[in-house]
Amino acid sequence: MKKVTMYTGNPCSFCAAAKALLKTKNVEIEEIDIWADPANAKEMLQRTKKQKEIMFNEGTERPFSSDLLRESRKGFYHCANCGNKLFASTSKFDSGTGWPSFSEALPGAFKTKIDYKFGMKRTEYHCAKCGAHHGHVFNDGPTKSGKRFCNNGLCLIFRPE
Repeated sequence: MKKVTMYTGNPCSFCAAAKALLKTKNVEIEEIDIWADPANAKEMLQRTKKQKEIMFNEGTERPFSSDLLRESRKGFYHCANCGNKLFASTSKFDSGTGWPSFSEALPGAFKTKIDYKFGMKRTEYHCAKCGAHHGHVFNDGPTKSGKRFCNNGLCLIFRPE
């Protein structure tokens, strides 16, 4: 069964019609009320078109375009969509790929799935809390974990300690 996340707020006829149509297609609906947390609602409404493309359509930002590549302070990286804490700054490293890279995620931060786009098998990861796409994890990292979480910078918010 396919699963769809609907970001809802006010009850409206469009949302009701969309839910009814999805139910006829045997689609599981997960509803997230963006108004339950007013701070979260404000942040969600301010997402750029590119952030939405990456997080909800599994897009990718241009390499070397993220300001987070140069971020070196201590702190944590959070999901830009829901604020979920994903990575500690101590796991960040310069992979030379052009995307912020991390050797390990915080426990329970992500769910993964296999992606066969571009004719190869890759492991894609999504925020465990809201489902937003973040990037791909590879087995060529420089630390003991051997992992390289290659993350789109637009999907992250850095909060210093």
